[in-house]
Amino acid sequence: MAFAPGSLSDDAAAWKGQSLVGVQQLDEAGLNLVLTHAERLRGQPRDKVLARQRGKILANVFYEPSTRTSCSFQAAMLRLGGSVFCVAEATSSAKKGETLEDTARSLACYADVLVLRHPESGAAKRAAVASRKPTLNAGDGVGEHPTQALLDVYTLCREMCGGIPSGGVRAALAGKTICMVGDLKHGRTVHSLAKLLSKFDVALVYVAPAGLEMPAAVTDVVEEGTATQRAVDALAPVVADCDALYVTRVQRERFESQALYERTKGSYVVDAALMRTAKATCAILHPLPRVDEIATDVDALPNAAYFRQMEHGLYARMALLDLVLGRPSMLDGLRAALGL
Repeated sequence: MAFAPGSLSDDAAAWKGQSLVGVQQLDEAGLNLVLTHAERLRGQPRDKVLARQRGKILANVFYEPSTRTSCSFQAAMLRLGGSVFCVAEATSSAKKGETLEDTARSLACYADVLVLRHPESGAAKRAAVASRKPTLNAGDGVGEHPTQALLDVYTLCREMCGGIPSGGVRAALAGKTICMVGDLKHGRTVHSLAKLLSKFDVALVYVAPAGLEMPAAVTDVVEEGTATQRAVDALAPVVADCDALYVTRVQRERFESQALYERTKGSYVVDAALMRTAKATCAILHPLPRVDEIATDVDALPNAAYFRQMEHGLYARMALLDLVLGRPSMLDGLRAALGL
């Protein structure tokens, strides 16, 4: 199992059986491969797509609550013709003291691919090392959320260019300013997204409450890339220059006390009044769920992309699953058709 930076590139055959635990495994060509495949799957007839992974099984393993990521992976697998079983920590042998590694080894006996959400940073890599089946990181603590970053970049391309242009992600995002707002310390979505965007000619602007700034472990990676980055205290003075706002909630579950959370929540609110000072084309993204950081009067704006973002995510995850599972052989297809 390869976890090295750039180990997932444009050779589709080499993706089969691989795990994705962090975005640095993807090089630019690998990112373009996933997103162009997402576009291809999006345009194919449903019955044709349903034949791609018929007979394959996904284990959806969530040790933390989730609506979108869990349902997105389930829907993606079902749309590819596969099936899904779900495991929650509350009803698993983790309650009896079983290690994550043993859980991963056990589930690999039943499934062809594992999707893992876990509260501890690094948990996905531990599971991937233990499992003999591909393992996809669906969020590990405050670490990373690589499949969210894939769908976020896909959303940026769809919103700005209507798809993936012939020049790939680089052409779609060239010269764009992307502002990340909210809890950047605990937000694994922005950690992965900033690292992924660091490969491109973009300007990253960070707006966070005091104490919730983007961690050095992320900014150091961005510094090594071609993107520029800067941190500011206020959103209003920079919003007019932004081509996209990526808004995140202040994560109550990551705070040591309710009092600390209460002092920080609501620090930044994106509402219709603020957006009147932005470009009409400025895409508004959010990984959801939201609390109070995007007012509901933004929902009707044509550039409010956060619900379209979920649909884009379905196709991005379909593409990823299709790549790591590989195409079934002709013999597999014949067996499935005959019900064998």
